[in-house]
Amino acid sequence: MEFVKGCVMDLQCLSSMWLKKINGRTHKERLEAFYNPQAEAYDRFRANFLHGRQPLMAACAARLRGSTKMTWVDLGGGTAENVDMMSQLIDLASFDKIYVVDMCSALCKVARDKVKRKGWGNVEIVEGDACTFKPLKEATLVTFSYSLTMIPAFMDAVDQATSYLAEDGMIGVADFFTSAKYDLPNRQHTYSQRWFWRSVFDCDGIDVGPERRQYLEHKLSPVYEYNSRGKIPYVPYIQAPYYVWIGRPFNCSKVNLQRFPARASDEFEAKRPPTFPPTFLYSLSWEDPREDDKYLQINPDDTVLTLTSGGCNALDLVYQGAGQVVSVDINPAQSYLLELKRAAVIRLSFEDIWKMFGDGIHPKFDELLRKEISPFLSQGAANFWYQKAYYFKKGLYYHGGMGRLLRAVKILAKVTRKEQWVDCLVNAPTLEKQKELWFSTVGKWLRQANIFTRISSFLVTNRLVLWFCAGVCKGQLSLIRKEDNIYDYIVRCLNSTAEYSHLRDSNYFYRCCLTGRFSKHCCPRFLEEEPFYQLKEDLATKERLLIRTGTFVGELRKRMYTKVILMDHVDWLEQPDIDTLCEALRDQVRPGGRVIWRSASRSPGYAKCIEKAGFKVTRIHTSEQYMDRVNMYASFYVAFRNTTPAPIIVPSTNTEFSEKKPLLSPGSPDSVLATPTDGK
Repeated sequence: MEFVKGCVMDLQCLSSMWLKKINGRTHKERLEAFYNPQAEAYDRFRANFLHGRQPLMAACAARLRGSTKMTWVDLGGGTAENVDMMSQLIDLASFDKIYVVDMCSALCKVARDKVKRKGWGNVEIVEGDACTFKPLKEATLVTFSYSLTMIPAFMDAVDQATSYLAEDGMIGVADFFTSAKYDLPNRQHTYSQRWFWRSVFDCDGIDVGPERRQYLEHKLSPVYEYNSRGKIPYVPYIQAPYYVWIGRPFNCSKVNLQRFPARASDEFEAKRPPTFPPTFLYSLSWEDPREDDKYLQINPDDTVLTLTSGGCNALDLVYQGAGQVVSVDINPAQSYLLELKRAAVIRLSFEDIWKMFGDGIHPKFDELLRKEISPFLSQGAANFWYQKAYYFKKGLYYHGGMGRLLRAVKILAKVTRKEQWVDCLVNAPTLEKQKELWFSTVGKWLRQANIFTRISSFLVTNRLVLWFCAGVCKGQLSLIRKEDNIYDYIVRCLNSTAEYSHLRDSNYFYRCCLTGRFSKHCCPRFLEEEPFYQLKEDLATKERLLIRTGTFVGELRKRMYTKVILMDHVDWLEQPDIDTLCEALRDQVRPGGRVIWRSASRSPGYAKCIEKAGFKVTRIHTSEQYMDRVNMYASFYVAFRNTTPAPIIVPSTNTEFSEKKPLLSPGSPDSVLATPTDGK
């Protein structure tokens, strides 16, 4: 019976919207004619239609949580359903006063009954005009929830709202929309879409044109935006476009980091390159930041450009004190992963961060995403993580391209009944014990290279597996094969790592590969407690980390840099692209600046191209010796923008690298930047 009654109420709403003509000489009369027949059924029907209300309330609540003595004005608040939604997100006692303003007496009557039933003592229902209403004190929050499109004099309403908005207050809007003819990519509609939706909504006296949002952005500085589509009850296949938007006063001098931390950097949802899988390849960065530290020597005057990869090293650069870090990747999923890490560090507790990125599992990730994280993500990142929330059910690191490799390792250990051996290896108390375990079993087996080993190796070293599981592209594979056998390359990498790098206390890269998680004493630096709290402040207070989706050269051309981290990016490029990159490095790296990169080749030909672009190029390591904790590249290079850079002083705090000699300036005739194996 309840279902039948609900359907009858829904049909009552639909008949009012589609079958009855809206009459009235004034705006108030037209509202009464439209809403009076459906007032009692309003909340039920709109719950499945006004899809932007809950995201708007969540985005506002996330920015208000922790504040007290606030004033909220909900303009066009109708039945006060927004207040009910807000009560599920934060304590309404945080507000001194909540005003629900609406011109429709039928909706106000429903709202008053709801206030009385819920016992909200600080909520006042005002039957009045949003264009003239003014609260007794300045407002912390003003909302237009599916009301701005129904206000003919919308500019007057926005002007009035901004007139009583507090300096650190905000205006939140959720509504239907159509784009302008030329609009931002995430808003853009075709001509037919614009014509169709404006015509449909115009029948109900609703103007969904772009002018309202354009005027909002004329009056306020945008801090959050989300555009999407939602289902219409009883109408199959067709979805109505809606948006959520939050803005604050321009030139706000009152710092309120809870409400306005660094906004999401992506301005639109980038498209995935067709050759990439529909997710990230790397869930953590596969370059050793401890080795990079020695040669980059980060300082507050640095502007650093790096590839995003798993994002761990970009966060590490911020922690080291770089003035600004620009992180770019052509795969939007890598950007979305770093956005998630940044927003989580800013918004969540250390315990939640550890569950998400240390253990890789958080049972309440869906709730945290909805309430705390997504209001601070770009539209692309929010959509991605709503779809991929299940990653945190069984383990983040078992997903993505790298996740395929981790799952394969886990299955192999289970099939061969070596799970206990893996546990003993990653928790070996000493490096000597680890070496003993490795070289008495797997290391010995790999060195023998019998027919079974060779067949097995083909299954994991063919081009498709290396690309989709390890992110090794065609060009990089060619570089390896020019100098080495792919099997010998991998064996040397693994055996050398097992011999010189302690998995229990130092090498979090391979520890994660073998276990699918980190440990508290062996993890990326952003998961350590002290760096976490420093990053929480650094990321929120300034635009220290910019996340971009696009080409590396495209971002390199946008500003001058003092440090550039190429990772293994140049291995992926054809010669014309290498020439373009070298020209950009010549133009955009400041004198005295530094560029570092790794390669699958011991002597990549493009090193000479970078040298010709005005850099002093020096090879630091090769795979003939143990290189670093990742140890999967054949060489590591440093290049200086001019011939007389400041001397490099390498700290000798890491015993794994204690055999390296002190470094002098590469401009010095006694430079020993090259290792003895380089033959220089």
